[in-house]
Amino acid sequence: SPGFVDTYAANGVPAIGDVLKQPALGATLAHLGKVGLDDFYRGDVARSNANGLSAVGSPLRLSDFETYHAKVTTPLSVKLATGTVFNMVPPTQGAASLMILGLFDRLGVSGAEGFYHVHGLIETTKRAFLKRDAHIGDPDRMTIDPMDLLTDAMLDAEAAKINMNTALPWPHVAKPGDTIWMGAVDANGVAVSYIQSIFWEFGSGVVVPETGVLFQNRGASFTLHDGPNQLGAGRLPFHTLNPALAKLNDGSVLTYGTMGGEGQPQTQSAIFTRNVMFGQDLQDAITKPRWLLGKTWGDETTSLKLENRFDPALIDQLEKAGHVVELVGPYEDIMGHAGGIRLQPNGVMEGATDPRADGAVAAL
Repeated sequence: SPGFVDTYAANGVPAIGDVLKQPALGATLAHLGKVGLDDFYRGDVARSNANGLSAVGSPLRLSDFETYHAKVTTPLSVKLATGTVFNMVPPTQGAASLMILGLFDRLGVSGAEGFYHVHGLIETTKRAFLKRDAHIGDPDRMTIDPMDLLTDAMLDAEAAKINMNTALPWPHVAKPGDTIWMGAVDANGVAVSYIQSIFWEFGSGVVVPETGVLFQNRGASFTLHDGPNQLGAGRLPFHTLNPALAKLNDGSVLTYGTMGGEGQPQTQSAIFTRNVMFGQDLQDAITKPRWLLGKTWGDETTSLKLENRFDPALIDQLEKAGHVVELVGPYEDIMGHAGGIRLQPNGVMEGATDPRADGAVAAL
């Protein structure tokens, strides 16, 4: 759109070291800071955004902004042997992330980094994604309660379907994303797990010139066939954002998450099992090699992608079990940009960030 070009490439493709200035967005943020954030939905900023979107053919109108209200919801949760893990309600894939851990908790895996650890998490991911894609979407159109996916009976039944020696064939189509995760813990022990995304590198590519706001592209996740994720007015599309938080039996609290679309639940499961179930240092749990089941940007395969730092013997075992393995570099961007903070019962905080990205841990 013209607003996008004027904002990001007014003088052509920016060179390394160029300074990006966004005066319209700066003025919008200053205005919101002065009059209040509600103005974004029911004020001058809302009117400007609605007019700008209408000018480029968007069906969004001022009434859509004015009738929107954020919801305060009760998070989904699953109780494990090590504690209780929380995640987001639909239309996010939070139920899938919790289901993976609930299933893995039932497999009796006793050691980290071996075949049964990695294979077990891959197979629990497959079971969880099949349930997710069948049931998760706009909560007002779902035919089940998402907590039904996390009952003992459901988890027991799904875990019983997992073959701990053979891979389930996987033709599944992945869901992409473009996201960042942040976590924070304050001096009072209040922990936050937060995630933000505009979906695809520059969202919709639509910038309203008057406000400088770049709009997201989550509507691309709707489908046209009947179901909880069918396109329709006033509906919420499925999305992959699912920041996680856990209250553990030892009294500690873990806030953790990652970007990565389809990879988010997979990376979360790697971090949680390594750190909480198998006692690895949080930084080690994030740094160690990861895997990704499914497609990535521009990829046509649904292979199991493994960072090449994995033990060759493990890679051989996975291939013999039926996994279609594709080796990638040692620290791949496609594996997500993870982070975490663990607050110990004595008040000590342990923070970790991903060497695959340019994130940081900071104490203020």
